[in-house]
Amino acid sequence: MGIKSFQGARKQQTNAQGNVLKVRDYMSTNLITFRPDEKIHSVVEAIIKNKISGGPVVNDKNELVGIISEGDCLKQLSDSRYYNMPLEEDLVEKRMAKDVETIDGNMDIFDAANKFLNSKLRRFPIVENGKLIGQISQKDILKASLELKSENWNNKIKG
Repeated sequence: MGIKSFQGARKQQTNAQGNVLKVRDYMSTNLITFRPDEKIHSVVEAIIKNKISGGPVVNDKNELVGIISEGDCLKQLSDSRYYNMPLEEDLVEKRMAKDVETIDGNMDIFDAANKFLNSKLRRFPIVENGKLIGQISQKDILKASLELKSENWNNKIKG
C-alpha cells in the first residue's frame, strides 16, 4: 500500500499584524511604461539603462494595451538582420505581446506565487477600472516572503 497524503483546507496567510497578504501591498507602482508608437530602439535603451527585463505598454488613457520584453526586442533584432531592416524603424505595437494576462490586486500573495509557477511569466500587470495601477514580479513575491516570520506559514486565523 502506497503512502497517502491529505492536505486539508488551506487557510489564508496573514502577516504579523494579522492582515491578509495581498498583491496590492507588494506590487510596484512606479513603473517604466512604453507607448505603442514608441520605437523599439528606445525600448532597448530603457531596458538597459533601467536594468529591467521589459514593461507594460499603455495608451494615452493609461490603459494596458500590451507588454514588451527583452525577448520581443531580441526577435526584432534577429529579424532586422535576417531581412536587412533597420532596427530604428520598428515600433513597439508591432513587437509587443497583446494578449496580456493580469492579476487582481486583491489576490492573496501565495496564490500569485502559484500563478507565476504555472505560467512561467516574470511579471503580471495589475489593472483597476481599466487603468494600469501597478505590476507584480517574481522578485516582489520573494520580497514579501522575507517579511514573513516562520510561525506565520501555518498561522491560525482568529475568528
